[in-house]
Amino acid sequence: MPSPARSRPRLPRGRAADAALASGLFLVVGLGTLRSLIGAREEPWAVTAANWVLIAVACGALYFSSRRPVAAASVAALATAVYYVTSAYDGPLLLAVVVALFLVAAAGRLHAAVVIAALCLIGTALGTIRGNGDVNQVALFMLTGWFVAMITLGGLRHSHLARARETEERAATQERLRIARELHDVVGHHLSLINVQSTAALRRLTKDPAAGADQATEALGAVKDASREALRELRATLGVLREAGEAAPTAPAPGLGRLGELTDAAGAAGLAVTVHRTGDTAPLPVEADLAAYRIVQESLTNVARHARATRADIHLDGDGGRLTVTVTDDGRGPAPDPARTGPPGSGITGMRERARALGGDLTAGPAPGGGFSVRATLPLARTTATEEPRR
Repeated sequence: MPSPARSRPRLPRGRAADAALASGLFLVVGLGTLRSLIGAREEPWAVTAANWVLIAVACGALYFSSRRPVAAASVAALATAVYYVTSAYDGPLLLAVVVALFLVAAAGRLHAAVVIAALCLIGTALGTIRGNGDVNQVALFMLTGWFVAMITLGGLRHSHLARARETEERAATQERLRIARELHDVVGHHLSLINVQSTAALRRLTKDPAAGADQATEALGAVKDASREALRELRATLGVLREAGEAAPTAPAPGLGRLGELTDAAGAAGLAVTVHRTGDTAPLPVEADLAAYRIVQESLTNVARHARATRADIHLDGDGGRLTVTVTDDGRGPAPDPARTGPPGSGITGMRERARALGGDLTAGPAPGGGFSVRATLPLARTTATEEPRR
């Protein structure tokens, strides 16, 4: 059975919408001007034919309104003015000018719409002053109201579309920032482990090739695992950029359920990691679960890269309404590295932005007993009964 969204008729877009507008308006105006073709003659047939050409020109000009709104409105207004001066039959061709003014204002050309409307009103007023009995002062006042209403509605339409585009651009920017943070966390963490392990393997082989072969082999195995995991997470992260119809990534989103992978990788790099859980730490909302994982991942990356630490402790404390993540180490601060010339990292800033994006906060600094401490508080949305349990 087709879904309601599929069975719903689609409105024309682009040039098809322009053609539908011009054709529909010509049909309405033509029906209102049929009396020029039937009944008693009030003007020669040649004049009638010329006036029908003007009707076609005025309505057909709206076909170009989406690409050249001011030019289309100008042509429609000029053709309409000539029609009302030469025709003995008073038809509803003024609708073409009214619609054209709306489209000009909706395109953001408010000043042009006001100028065209003012010229039309001035021309109509001059005709009234010179004795045109078809348009009196009341009709001129009503025509002014129509023009003002159409320009106002068009301006409101333009403002609405501009706000919608701004909202989409802001959402796209936020998505790009989120992807950038994901890439920073994935690449930074695993490349740091690869750097530590490859440096240790090289040092062992340089000092004692025979005795350090086993340790170097173990370190290179850790490099292999870290690089494979980096590639897997990188594919999963970039999966959001796939085109429609492409196969979606099958890897689950990172979360605290994969915390063991982080501790194992850190252990392979020579860092002893202990995890302490208190309170209710599962199940977690997807956003909070991912943020907690990334905060722990970035913290361990900083420990392995800068702290010269031998151990790290991860504390997870949940009370049902929020999760507190604390990562402490026994490091002595960064070791001097004359070869390091790159800019300072933005890991702590990125972690803080993750926490604030969920309404939480993050602090980082020296721990009271020595070493360094990262503490993040993440508010949790309550899991409803209709949510599928995490596996």
